[in-house]
Amino acid sequence: MRAVDERSALAAGACAQTAALVGIAVTVGLGTAGWVAGLTYLVAGTAVLAWAMRRAGHSALGPADLVTLVRSVLIGTVTALVADGGHVWPVVALASVALALDLVDGPVARGTRTESSFGARFDMEADAFLILVLSVHAALALGPWVAVIGVMRYAFVLAGRAAPWLRAPLPPSHMRKVVAAVQGVALVAVSSRLLPHWGAVAVAVGALALLVWSFGRDAVCLWRRRPPVGPAAPAADTGSERGGV
Repeated sequence: MRAVDERSALAAGACAQTAALVGIAVTVGLGTAGWVAGLTYLVAGTAVLAWAMRRAGHSALGPADLVTLVRSVLIGTVTALVADGGHVWPVVALASVALALDLVDGPVARGTRTESSFGARFDMEADAFLILVLSVHAALALGPWVAVIGVMRYAFVLAGRAAPWLRAPLPPSHMRKVVAAVQGVALVAVSSRLLPHWGAVAVAVGALALLVWSFGRDAVCLWRRRPPVGPAAPAADTGSERGGV
């Protein structure tokens, strides 16, 4: 698999997203809310990706980035379905594929020696947005509190605006990746509606507690490592490790 230049990659992603939305509309149906959410995701996502590539000096998407782009298309389709409401199994199926592909882009990047901070950030943002959308879907069944799972990562980023020490680089952590993966699996399980209400609540509470612990541990680590005086820590690619959620 070769790298694809920026214009071709963006055009392919936009076409794939449009085709996915049309396919969903034809097969399971898609109302006005779904189309609005899906097209908004398409336009905003394409613009943000183009901006991020230029900011990072990336003129093309590598093999692993293309895998993440496929995941992004799936996430956009899930977003449209969640906005439309009532599409339980299509959401579960597409979200499951997107989560499974998260196991692919890393090995592809390492195998092709195309790892980059841009690729890591692209992957992280895709993970975070999928978790946000799934948390909203799960909240429809269990209550608004479940959406905290999806919002927490963005709240952490915003907190870094007020407390710059939260934007300092974090050391790599396998446990952080495990916690992020657990969130996706737990939210898909809750979204499937297969669990009894008490079971779904228990799974969601457990996932949220694990996430709070993970963010809390990282916040304590950053607090202990914060500089006593001096300029704010740079906000470069710190999200690559506090990512996914």
